[in-house]
Amino acid sequence: MSELEQVLSGDSAAAAPEVILDGLAEEAAQQIITGAPHTIFQELWHLTFWQQVTLDWIAGVETPFPAKATDGFPAENEHESWDELRQRFFAGNCKAAEAARDESRWEMLVRCPSRPGIPTRIMTVREQLESLAAHNAYHFGRIVLLRQLLGTWPPPAGGYSW
Repeated sequence: MSELEQVLSGDSAAAAPEVILDGLAEEAAQQIITGAPHTIFQELWHLTFWQQVTLDWIAGVETPFPAKATDGFPAENEHESWDELRQRFFAGNCKAAEAARDESRWEMLVRCPSRPGIPTRIMTVREQLESLAAHNAYHFGRIVLLRQLLGTWPPPAGGYSW
């Protein structure tokens, strides 16, 4: 397993996504924490949104960049369950790991639409996957902090306690 694949879906510099989300009930995932801008559900929805955008881009689908930051988070009327969201994230995460395993495509250039008014960026598949990995690490760190604030960390499967 390459480090790129490991950082996307395994236990690399931090706990694996499956460990970070382990044992978390929907009620806790939806709980609003005073001072926190998003719930755990919203953070995972955002991760899943950008993961799909990355998968689209590396497949040659120029999915538009959101017009505003709030477009990358669930709408107020979002009715997806926590289990459905987790399944959707892990399905996409498997696809991202598969893409990371295919080193023959790493240097292929892909078009990555930018924020409105900014020219489209050109990246390699590897660069786009590295960007996704960094983005995921940031938001999974936020999820761990939210779990700590809720008193649900470490999860039943264990996890780093620092």
